[in-house]
Amino acid sequence: MSLRFLGIAGSLRQKSTNRGLLRAVAAHLPEGVELDVAELSDIPFYNADITEKPAPVQRVLAQIGQADALVLACPEYNYSMAPALKNILDWASREPNNGLLAGKAVAILGSGGGMGTSRAQYHLRQSCVFLDLHPLNKPEVFANAFSGSFNEHGDLVDERLHGLITEQMQALAAWTRTLKS
Repeated sequence: MSLRFLGIAGSLRQKSTNRGLLRAVAAHLPEGVELDVAELSDIPFYNADITEKPAPVQRVLAQIGQADALVLACPEYNYSMAPALKNILDWASREPNNGLLAGKAVAILGSGGGMGTSRAQYHLRQSCVFLDLHPLNKPEVFANAFSGSFNEHGDLVDERLHGLITEQMQALAAWTRTLKS
């Protein structure tokens, strides 16, 4: 069974290390798995007064709907997840019966300072409970963005982290197939 993953980076910067993690994911996908990457830079903040979904929101919601699983690259801002990532999940959760998210497999990884987004990932996992997303438990991928693991373009250069990402994508493919069967 071929699978389609959708990568969503919570950072909007082109050279962000979280986008770099998604580039690494693309390089380490198991056979039969494709990765699309969502662009969030033009997504407006969710507002219930907006009755017509803006075209950029429709675009990303369509990508979520086509995906078998999500790969969320979660930066840490003030000990929590970045607003861009939370915002697109808020938009997606407003679909009837939470149809875009409910039951979907998710891998979470992140790059940031200190503890490498562990607190943000924990908050994201709390949101996953309410959204009925099914996050992969292991392997966990926490990258320190300031440790030499990334080059000046935000690309991952740490071989240990490349190995963890390979393991995580293999586990996500297996988890997704289990949930879909």
